[in-house]
Amino acid sequence: MKITVVGTGYVGLVSGVCFAEIGNEVICVDQQIEKVQMLNQGEVPIYEPGLKELIQQNKNLQRLSFTTDIRNAVSQSEMIIIAVGTPSLPNGEANLDYIRQAALDIALAINGKKIIVTKSTVPVGTNEEIKSIIRAHTDHPFEIASVPEFLREGTAIKDTLYPDRIIIGCEDEETASVLKSLHASLTNNIITTDIRSAEMIKYASNAFLATKISFINEIANICEKVGADVTRVAEGMGYDRRIGNSFLQAGIGYGGSCFPKDTQALIQIAGNVDYEFKLLKSVVEVNNDQRFNIIRKLEMALGTLSNKRIAIWGLAFKPNTDDIRDAPAIEIIQELIKLGAVVNAYDPIATSNFQKELNHESIVWCDSALEAAKDSDALCLLTEWSEFAEINLHELAAHMNRSILIDGRNVYEPEKVKEASFIYYSVGRPHAANISDTYTEAMS
Repeated sequence: MKITVVGTGYVGLVSGVCFAEIGNEVICVDQQIEKVQMLNQGEVPIYEPGLKELIQQNKNLQRLSFTTDIRNAVSQSEMIIIAVGTPSLPNGEANLDYIRQAALDIALAINGKKIIVTKSTVPVGTNEEIKSIIRAHTDHPFEIASVPEFLREGTAIKDTLYPDRIIIGCEDEETASVLKSLHASLTNNIITTDIRSAEMIKYASNAFLATKISFINEIANICEKVGADVTRVAEGMGYDRRIGNSFLQAGIGYGGSCFPKDTQALIQIAGNVDYEFKLLKSVVEVNNDQRFNIIRKLEMALGTLSNKRIAIWGLAFKPNTDDIRDAPAIEIIQELIKLGAVVNAYDPIATSNFQKELNHESIVWCDSALEAAKDSDALCLLTEWSEFAEINLHELAAHMNRSILIDGRNVYEPEKVKEASFIYYSVGRPHAANISDTYTEAMS
């Protein structure tokens, strides 16, 4: 099948490459000339394991190309996939300007019957608006469908080629049949529904996963007070098939391009129909506060943070990506600077992106984990990169001014940290209790 993908962000680029990988002819379109030039030169604007190799492989097979010419791309294709961004507006609603522009551009380029597929995350009813925009500018026949994505940054290729399920929302059997055929090699779990339900499934899925994260973080906070171990609690919960063990890892909360944006958007969608989504509002509130537990634990360990040197390991919102959108590190570092600390910051991949978001004279940008730890009064692990988990803890302690480790992702085994003589605080595990007393005793 000949396919045009409009938008080369995470969703558009990964989807386009993967559709080429399974044998389709794919043209990826983007208005950003620099991005298209980069892709045509073999460079990739985002970090995603395995993506660069797949792009080159499918370009060599002449199944994948990149252009800024949407008119030419649409005219050559049977299916057009809209995968542009829907960033949040100040009130939490999804900004649909890019969606509307894509719909208009497609409408002006249509030269025959097309299937228009929306893969962007959009509020319920958006596909009807897309249909109205296109219908107002062309007499050519077309069909509209919603096929939401469920990929995760860092494992996006695997999630696209081996999905849990494919959701197809459309209005007629013929379009459903074409879309089923397109996805048939990926999974047998293909669910067809109406378009509005497909739009809602995406928001509901992300909101539920965000709820699991905030729930286990609340449980972790209670565990710290009662002496229970949240990792064992989550393990015991996860064996229940009704619950499952995914997204039950306690930490400093979610970030990234999806969960924060989609939870706020769903709250606003509910508000637009006079429904207050109390549960989801609490999920967001819990998540926003959870990251500041890092600050509270630092203050328990050190007292004032003024003139203290704090090492930060991990700037991306999760490992295996350079995405820093709504990463907990942003607010944590901002608060540390506000409290007078000096920050030694390090991330294996995301440093350059983070510098564009937050750059301050109190931040020292480091080229390695041990460089960041050198002469620090405390170390905070915010992103669970594998290189942090594999560090030699005895060597790490020797680099630091004080052996204080705040593990925001429960990466380390308490026994091993204790062997290296660290004062250790993790999330929801009983050994972390009374850290201030422990620290006072250790320093006396």
